[in-house]
Amino acid sequence: MVKSAAVLFLAEDTPSPVLPHIAEVILGLVAFLLLLFVISKFVSPKFEALYTERTAKIEGGIEKAEAAQKEAEAALVQYKAQLAEARAESARIRDDARAEAEQIKEELRAQAQEESARIVAQGQAQLEAQRAQIVAELRAELGRQAVELASRIVGESLEDEARRRGTVDRFLADLDSVSAPAKR
Repeated sequence: MVKSAAVLFLAEDTPSPVLPHIAEVILGLVAFLLLLFVISKFVSPKFEALYTERTAKIEGGIEKAEAAQKEAEAALVQYKAQLAEARAESARIRDDARAEAEQIKEELRAQAQEESARIVAQGQAQLEAQRAQIVAELRAELGRQAVELASRIVGESLEDEARRRGTVDRFLADLDSVSAPAKR
């Protein structure tokens, strides 16, 4: 038993490692309450103000982003409308250019045909003129030779111009009347 009294004696005089001293508990409690008062009075309002400011900034940023997104969507719709209008305009211009090209092509074709017809007509006129000139030259030459031959045959001179012309004209008329039925 002596041992148990010694253990009890030792237990009463020595502080318990599990239970703190009352003075420490009171001091800890006062320090905690003082710290709680300082935090609630000075630190917590600053945190609340920062939190409110940050919330307002975020909400303002979200509103700005939504407004910017709506603006971008409106710009996109406007851009698409302008693009569709530009495509329609380019298609109309392309169609107009094709129609104008066809019209110009037809006009050039008509001008070329007119020019071709004019050139052919001019060539035919030149051929007719040359033919008439050659026929006239041949008639004159034929007339001279006929007069010369007739004067040799007849034995008299057909130098008189009026007489010669009359003889040549009569000879050519006879020649044309003979050759006209042969052509048919």
